Amino acid sequence: MDCSYYDAGRCRSCTLLDVPYGTQLADKDRLARELLAPFGDPEWLPPVASSPSGYRNKAKMVVGGTVDAPTIGILDEAGRGVDLRECGICAAGVRAALPVLARFVTRTRLVPYDVPARRGELKYVLVTASPDDELMIRFVLRDESAVARIRRGLPGLLRELPNARVVSANLQPDHKAVVEGDREIVLTPDASLVMRLGDVSLRLRPQSFFQTNTAVAERLYAQVAEWVDAVSPASVWDLYCGVGGFALHVAAPGRRVVGVETSKEAVRSARATAAAAGLPQVAFRAQDATAFALGAAAAPELVIVNPPRRGIGADLTGWLERSGARHVVYSSCNPASLAKDLAGMPSYTLRAGRVLDMFPQTGHMEVAVLLERVGAAQ
Repeated sequence: MDCSYYDAGRCRSCTLLDVPYGTQLADKDRLARELLAPFGDPEWLPPVASSPSGYRNKAKMVVGGTVDAPTIGILDEAGRGVDLRECGICAAGVRAALPVLARFVTRTRLVPYDVPARRGELKYVLVTASPDDELMIRFVLRDESAVARIRRGLPGLLRELPNARVVSANLQPDHKAVVEGDREIVLTPDASLVMRLGDVSLRLRPQSFFQTNTAVAERLYAQVAEWVDAVSPASVWDLYCGVGGFALHVAAPGRRVVGVETSKEAVRSARATAAAAGLPQVAFRAQDATAFALGAAAAPELVIVNPPRRGIGADLTGWLERSGARHVVYSSCNPASLAKDLAGMPSYTLRAGRVLDMFPQTGHMEVAVLLERVGAAQ
């Protein structure tokens, strides 16, 4: 992938841009296998490749510069805005929206937040594109004072971006490295973006986590569903379930599925998808995954975990080790923390694994593994 921003030294976020994509993928596959080698002799499936460019369905763009000349991208070391509106890893629909949003900033006189001076009102624009090229646009503001201007300008914005399904304002008043705040003001009739993946159409609300690479996410959900169906559990937990991607893909007649996620908005999204799909046997809980597990009277036959980069931690690892669950599916964006967690679960052995490249041009990857309790298959 060619990138003028990278060549000019304006952005170096894609740290592997000089490495041929085939080499990137092979290196990630080799690293995952090496890190997980102590935990069994699994069937390693071929790595899932991504499009090397245009793969990101979501852009988290810092707004800098001035009202009349806003930048949409990142900040340099001095806190000045660097415009990246033509970023090559963003989906085409996202890239098409960014110049329109820059004009909207000027037209509505939204003052970009000046980090060094700690003044201004617009901090970020967050844009998500669905497989059907519909958009969710979120303006992250310092306070509520600019919401009325955004609301007044919204009809003009929707004329320029008729595919914008959801538009909202998020309030983040604190001067710290946190992208968004707790309060969301939805400005459109629709409050969720439909993310269609195969036979499942997930409903994504603001503040709900979704994988950044839609095409590879679809392969990930399909792979996990294949593993789960192969061992045919009667009961499944999906911990750190987000908008319910795994839970909804593994739903089957006679199988009880519970998804657990701390984000109330994500749980609302998951419940809406389950209701629309007619899946009463799938339930969702807005709760901490570890607390849910530790407080449960009994374990399911299979547990799916999809934690943040830090992994599931010692408490949940310990619970899984003594739980009696026959199988665990672990989807990880950090194979090093995955290996650390597996070291605390000696009763399980790796049966299958696969690298899925969610993040081309970077050293990050997704690794999914199927674990089986030793002796469970006998």
